[in-house]
Amino acid sequence: MKVGYKIRKIQMSTKTTKEETKSDQWPGLHNKLFDPKKSSSQLYKEMTVGDRGWGSWLYYELVILFFGLLPGALGLALRRVFFKPLFQDVGRNVIFGRNLNLRQPHKIKIGDNVIVDDDCTLDAKGSSNQGIIIGDLVTIGRFSSIVCKEADISIGSHVNIGTNVKIIAANKGKIEIGNSIDIGSGSHFSGGSYDYSDADQLPSSRRVDTKGIRLEDLAWIGAGVIILDGVTIGTKCIIGAGAVVTSDIPPNAVAAGVPAKIKSARSG
Repeated sequence: MKVGYKIRKIQMSTKTTKEETKSDQWPGLHNKLFDPKKSSSQLYKEMTVGDRGWGSWLYYELVILFFGLLPGALGLALRRVFFKPLFQDVGRNVIFGRNLNLRQPHKIKIGDNVIVDDDCTLDAKGSSNQGIIIGDLVTIGRFSSIVCKEADISIGSHVNIGTNVKIIAANKGKIEIGNSIDIGSGSHFSGGSYDYSDADQLPSSRRVDTKGIRLEDLAWIGAGVIILDGVTIGTKCIIGAGAVVTSDIPPNAVAAGVPAKIKSARSG
């Protein structure tokens, strides 16, 4: 009996180790959303409103249900009123489009005269991050995503973000976007780094602390540009469409290509 008990105990221990190893390699949010120690409702609440109470979660659910998809001028007017308490701070004349995906909006600050177009994602998830700050006179184009994963994003004023732009910061990193900037449609700010030294581990499950991305004032980012972690793009730079920026670009430079190389300098 004792031998059989020991064998069973070893088998259970081996099974647990395998399950733990497997869960460590889960991609994305799987290891959090399928935490067996928490109920489905608790996990969903943490994703949407973080550590706020169940009353905040209920308000969030009702606002999204009744006003999130409401079309026309009535929808715009009602979202302007009822979305405001969801956020940490919302300025004057903010326009919220339809079908927005909001995660932990209580960690998002929005300035005056901001447009968040239809089908956008504003995601400030994290247990210790500050979240997202958006300045005045910013436009966030349709299908664009601004996403924090235990990181922070700040966007200055007079910034035009085109359609389907992805701005993603992870693992204690920070993306800083200055003032008076154009970001072309389909661009991707990849503020995340991974350890891929172990071929038996999924790289996305082995994140390391990120360096962040900095985009300085008066820069112009063409359509479809990819900017990798650790890059600073200097003031008044122009990055040509489709470029992949892997290293710093100095002020007043015009860069293009894969990887991006300086082609010329701007005067002034």
